[in-house]
Amino acid sequence: MSWKAPEITRTSEPYAADERPMLEGWLDWHRDTLLHKCAGLTAEQLKTPSVEPSGLTLLGLVRHMANVERWWFRIRAAGQDVPGLYDDAEDPDADLNDYVGADPAETFATFAAEVAAAKAAVADLPVEHVFPRTRRDGRGDEMSLRWVYVHMIEEYARHNGHADLIRERIDGVTGD
Repeated sequence: MSWKAPEITRTSEPYAADERPMLEGWLDWHRDTLLHKCAGLTAEQLKTPSVEPSGLTLLGLVRHMANVERWWFRIRAAGQDVPGLYDDAEDPDADLNDYVGADPAETFATFAAEVAAAKAAVADLPVEHVFPRTRRDGRGDEMSLRWVYVHMIEEYARHNGHADLIRERIDGVTGD
């Protein structure tokens, strides 16, 4: 089956805006940047690992970010009772590591669906919305939707750096 990742048109983040549109604009720009790094690649190229010993791939990053979108916006911030996207019982990083049999078209559709669901889940919540956070050590505190936005921008920015290096290894394409 021949498949190529679709081309993506990125929308620039706002240069002057209130807090919520600014956070959403930057997050959308980073979401689009990850897809831009995958644009025009074949399924085989999307599954090409970075460099040994790492097994990090562009397809794995898209799977991971779909899972992260679900976790932070839907499950944590909005309190939705939905399962994780990938079976992580034996491998906590299954979203990143279990890419060999993954279908790129399904992966990109899942990513798009999770971004849309994440946006819908928090659309009516103010950035000041707080929810409980239970730490691994059992202690609890609160975090805000604002924190989630900032964290997601950071998460995408870090992984987009990885994606840039992987893409350069695959076909020499660089840039933001």
